[in-house]
Amino acid sequence: MADQAAVRAAAAAGPVLAVFVLDEDSDGVRQMGGATRWWLHHSLVALDADLRGLGGGLLLLRGQASDVLERLAAETGAAAIHALRHAEPWWAAIEATVPRLVLHDGMTLVPPGLLKTKTGGPFRVFTPFWRAHTAFGPPPFPTPTPTPVGFAAAPAGDELADWGLLPTRPDWAQRFDWTPGKTGARAALDDFVPRLKAYETRRDFPSEPATSSLSAHLHFGEISAATCWHWAVRAAGEAATPWTRQLVWRDFAHETVAQFPDSATRAHRPQFERMPWTDVADGVGAALLKAWQTGRTGYPLVDAGMRQLWATGWMHNRVRMVAASFLVKHLLIDWREGERWFWDTLVDADLPNNAMGWQWVMGSGVDSAPYYRIFAPIAQSRKFDAGDYVRRWVPELAGLKGDAVHGPFERGFNGYPPPIVDHRFARERALAAYAGLKA
Repeated sequence: MADQAAVRAAAAAGPVLAVFVLDEDSDGVRQMGGATRWWLHHSLVALDADLRGLGGGLLLLRGQASDVLERLAAETGAAAIHALRHAEPWWAAIEATVPRLVLHDGMTLVPPGLLKTKTGGPFRVFTPFWRAHTAFGPPPFPTPTPTPVGFAAAPAGDELADWGLLPTRPDWAQRFDWTPGKTGARAALDDFVPRLKAYETRRDFPSEPATSSLSAHLHFGEISAATCWHWAVRAAGEAATPWTRQLVWRDFAHETVAQFPDSATRAHRPQFERMPWTDVADGVGAALLKAWQTGRTGYPLVDAGMRQLWATGWMHNRVRMVAASFLVKHLLIDWREGERWFWDTLVDADLPNNAMGWQWVMGSGVDSAPYYRIFAPIAQSRKFDAGDYVRRWVPELAGLKGDAVHGPFERGFNGYPPPIVDHRFARERALAAYAGLKA
């Protein structure tokens, strides 16, 4: 409700009817993953409570957005439908068919496509984009929730429980410890701000609470990126730059998916479509993929991350990179298998950021790490002092002291699965596969 341009415009025109349409039927719409469906359920509960506190409520409708909103506008006599513009590639076609639609920007610091290169084209490299973003200046200061808001009488809608967003078999979200909604978002920001000055030096250490945990709140629009930016700068000044740079990276992900709408399914660099991927349909390949998904690879840092993901719907960013690299380089499994798994299990499964993250690790993105950058899981665990993180999420190793926890098989420890692939062998195989793309 705060710093939300569509809400502000609707409230100014008033009276307002607040509606959320669950569209899983329009052409091209990608079904949400299980974790984001869980978050959406609780986020809608929170939003409805916020609206009721202002004297309104949230109307829930389901179906093709264009049809649902056309019927609703005709029924209520609505003069305009205000909404935020989204980056997911299927929305443009849907939005083009919605009557009386007025779109507003606000999901990013700067709208995708606004900043241009010196030749007038879109950016495909982050550093020049960052420079242009910095030169453009900070985002406008966030606006408060409009008050008062006049609400129109709402027709009958759906019951949230009937949408079946919450998992049942299995109810793997029982351990989720999140507070979706604006209250949870502001609490996460307030909790993070005192730790901002340590972010640059400690963000890669998964045993420490050095990151913001705001990604899902940002994805669901429960807090604006501009709010996060200004609160961070006010609290830490220039020391906030390493974190606000990550907000700009988020903008860059939206910029990239606007140029490559199929970023989740097709490599930006076409040569990577010829990679000799492991067949995961059955047999050994399927077993390797399952071992990765369930955190049974024999590499403690990878396994800790994958188990954290399943238990909480989130994974530390450094560990995400290591786990993703392990899948596509150690196991030679198609990055799209990993992207789909993250899409289903991350509460912050944002298409631009998820797709860019996988293509970055793979080396197939427009501005990505080179393919030959292959993370060594044991070395990464040692470098970033991940011992306590591993002990928490891999309880078989909780009793191991010191350096042994990073590579227990090196010490002859038998209470944990052996590595499913040798690091040196996997690295050489991956580099040979990459070399084959150049032939």
